[in-house]
Amino acid sequence: MTDTAVGRARTAPGGSHRPLTEAYDTALLDLDGVVYAGPHAVRHAVASLEAARGAGMRLAYVTNNASRPPRVVAGHLTELGVPAEAADVINSAQAAARLVAEKVPAGSKVLVVGGAGLEEALTERGLVPVRSMADGPLAVVQGYDPSVGWQHLAEASYAVASGLPWVASNTDLTVPTARGIAPGNGTLVAAVRTATGVDPEVAGKPLPPMHRETVIRTGAQRPLVVGDRLDTDIEGAYNGGVDSLLVFTGVTTPAQVLAAPVRHRPTYLAADLRGLLVAQPEVTALGEGRYRCGGYEAWAADGWLLLSGGGEDPYDGLRALCGAAWAAADAAGQDAAGAVPDGSKALAELGL
Repeated sequence: MTDTAVGRARTAPGGSHRPLTEAYDTALLDLDGVVYAGPHAVRHAVASLEAARGAGMRLAYVTNNASRPPRVVAGHLTELGVPAEAADVINSAQAAARLVAEKVPAGSKVLVVGGAGLEEALTERGLVPVRSMADGPLAVVQGYDPSVGWQHLAEASYAVASGLPWVASNTDLTVPTARGIAPGNGTLVAAVRTATGVDPEVAGKPLPPMHRETVIRTGAQRPLVVGDRLDTDIEGAYNGGVDSLLVFTGVTTPAQVLAAPVRHRPTYLAADLRGLLVAQPEVTALGEGRYRCGGYEAWAADGWLLLSGGGEDPYDGLRALCGAAWAAADAAGQDAAGAVPDGSKALAELGL
């Protein structure tokens, strides 16, 4: 696989003859689990982003976390050593506010279940955030914030049950923190859905409103989505028709990548953000379901993924395994029993 034009996402393991900082003009970076986890920077993130910016790549930070306004996120990034302006941050609150603004008249009151990020995004769109049904809102918008509790969810339930339009910033079930994995906005949205029997319109990744918001605000011509989640970052890239880089500093494991359906398959794999700075090795189809990357060769047999060869980078082995696993799954049909061969032994050999 070689470099591709933007507009058609690759869903087979790909290579790039040039460093990704040269092959793409803008990195659309997820934040939680990619750049930072809670208050701390992810290992190698600061130096890698500094080098990417020095190479001429624009950095845009795209997050489903709607709790904080862009200026606050930019301030946090700057404190971590990643200089950023508010305009560099695009969040799901902004995408949600645009959706709400398309549903109600300018100046309308909107019930907010979430944090300051949602309030600021609504104000930017000429809407008035309120916190109670008693204020007469014409819509409901819900986003993640650690302060959201039972009373907020109950107020949202009353509003949604009354028939008001309901927009959720995102439906990520979990959010990474410095202490581990915690409930995300999707978990809170599920509580309101259960109480009302109504589904919200969702703005954030992986759905098109978030991609639209990102393109509008960044003007990217050759974007590369960089993330740690298959069902938001990578699927969002797939839906937007752009290439993606998956890093293993957040929630996704190598085993999950091997079992990924087409819409969750990244173009590139890397341990962390240092992957932006280098060319990506080719994954070569050898025929009969065998794939090679670097010094590794992978294939499927008798329900297992098998690996031979070796090299300095275990992720070359994972790339080859992805080629073999995805080809085997596609040949069998994704929903067929045993469609994805077991890669546990091969991953153990790689230490992944």
